[in-house]
Amino acid sequence: MKRTLPLFTLLAALLLSIGAASAQDEPVTLRLWAHQESNFNAATQAVIDAYTAEHPNVTIEMETFTYDLFIQTLQTALPAGDNADILALFGSWTCSYADRLAPMPEGLVDTTAFFDAAVGGYICDDQVYGLPQEFNMEYGSVLVNKARFEAAGLTYPPAWASYADLVSDAAALVESGDDGLMTVTGYHFTNADAIVFGFLAGILQNGGSYWNEDMSAFTFNTDEARATLEQMVELVEVGAIDPVLFNDSANWGGNAFFTDQAAITLIGPWAVAFGLSDFPDFGEFGYVPLPTFGDSEPLFAADSGWGLTAASNSPHADVAWDFIAFATANADNALQWNITSGTIPALREVVENEDSNAALLEALPWLDANLPQLQYGTYIGSMPDRDLVFYDIIYPYILDTLQGLMTVDDALMFIEEDANATFN
Repeated sequence: MKRTLPLFTLLAALLLSIGAASAQDEPVTLRLWAHQESNFNAATQAVIDAYTAEHPNVTIEMETFTYDLFIQTLQTALPAGDNADILALFGSWTCSYADRLAPMPEGLVDTTAFFDAAVGGYICDDQVYGLPQEFNMEYGSVLVNKARFEAAGLTYPPAWASYADLVSDAAALVESGDDGLMTVTGYHFTNADAIVFGFLAGILQNGGSYWNEDMSAFTFNTDEARATLEQMVELVEVGAIDPVLFNDSANWGGNAFFTDQAAITLIGPWAVAFGLSDFPDFGEFGYVPLPTFGDSEPLFAADSGWGLTAASNSPHADVAWDFIAFATANADNALQWNITSGTIPALREVVENEDSNAALLEALPWLDANLPQLQYGTYIGSMPDRDLVFYDIIYPYILDTLQGLMTVDDALMFIEEDANATFN
């Protein structure tokens, strides 16, 4: 016997469908906050335009801030509830703002679609608070200057079989002036990010960890960390770099490379867009994989890079999340965002699909050496204050060691003590 729904049930369903349709048509205006960076902002505006073309009732207004002002604005506006609906956040910051963010609606996006290191920072206590747009890779490959290698009679591109091979080439690429001061460094690895991520990668590749078992404390004063820091010191001792003349505040790596003051530079691929913008006629360069510190796979730790989150106090958090999924989890949109911003994809499909991979490398050929290494990246872990640990503890102590102002053992002791004090 065929059953029919009661009339009141049919009427209720009809009213619900009419209400849903009208809600979709209701005008919605969202504000999006991001830091000022021309390539990033252009990429985000393009995906905004694509989304609003498909959703003509939605308006998304992007507001940008200089980097330092953006951090200050987030720190003051979010607690006060005076914030935008959509926030472009660096993934490793996300958990510190989680109480002000709207969690992702259940089932909206499968987070395994993203590389682990890229999405890790957006997951706080097993709850997803945002989705990544880029894989923030600061270690694994280095920029190399073809003209410098050929002038030194070295093979380009290099294919270092061991760390010793890198050290040998780096020493051979150095140039100095008549006063004996270094004018060209063979290997610039003394930026803050390069030192920090090189240190973390070395610990992992030498078979160690910088976390205790339950990730409640740091373990930096270890044999693996000691071996890593000693290998860094070796590069100074052979004359591959002068860490007094080349560091984060003097001859920063991105500028040094594109002004022909560094033959090899450890810096993320994001720096290429900046370099080519200022020095479009630089000449031939490329990225090549680094040899491992130890005998393991080329393991490295990575931040979760820039992505999108929705504010919990937004009256249209559902629409905000719909836009976030559109921008990050749609392979076509993600690909175009990465091409325009000059960044490494966070979405696995963009890298693993043959067509999108080819399109990405046609636009950003220098990523060729980086993409195969993404599988070896792990999220850095949830730190109480990532910037404090990285830039006020690890970087200055290691730079002091490289400059001969501190011993390796003292540096590791102070790094572990000061980093663990950030948990208090």
